[in-house]
Amino acid sequence: MGCDPAWGAALAGHALREVPPPAGAVVSVFWPMPGEIDTRPLLDALHARGHTVLLPETPPRGNPLLFRQWLPGMVMVRERFGTHKPTGEIGVPDVLFIPLVAFDRAGRRLGYGGGYYDRTLATLPGARAIGVAFAAQELDEVPTADYDARLDAVVTEQGVLRCKDF
Repeated sequence: MGCDPAWGAALAGHALREVPPPAGAVVSVFWPMPGEIDTRPLLDALHARGHTVLLPETPPRGNPLLFRQWLPGMVMVRERFGTHKPTGEIGVPDVLFIPLVAFDRAGRRLGYGGGYYDRTLATLPGARAIGVAFAAQELDEVPTADYDARLDAVVTEQGVLRCKDF
């Protein structure tokens, strides 16, 4: 999939205008992998607004994610599955921007199959879950199981889809 560099900036603009994290919220975003929309403009903008920004760290299979503080220019450490993590202190997010393989208008999501975000969201009942994807990743319906966590919203390069009121 070709990725226009302007799409990441568009995504950040939509997120900050339409589903901005509350002042003082601790926010988790993910470092983009090849083929994903560029989340770095969102990372930079959240940091500039004074938010503590966390990135996920992949724990052993079967565990919820850990989150480490990210700062601009920080060295990123390569992890398994092609992900990268920062070296900052561990924190707990209030708002999570979550990578998606697919999504639908009901807030159902398909991730990468490890169940990490489902387990994580189960431990953070008050957290806001916002999916991040290209608009082209929307499906009519995503199949789910009882344990699959639903999204509050999805942000893409084309705008925001609200799945719940908040």
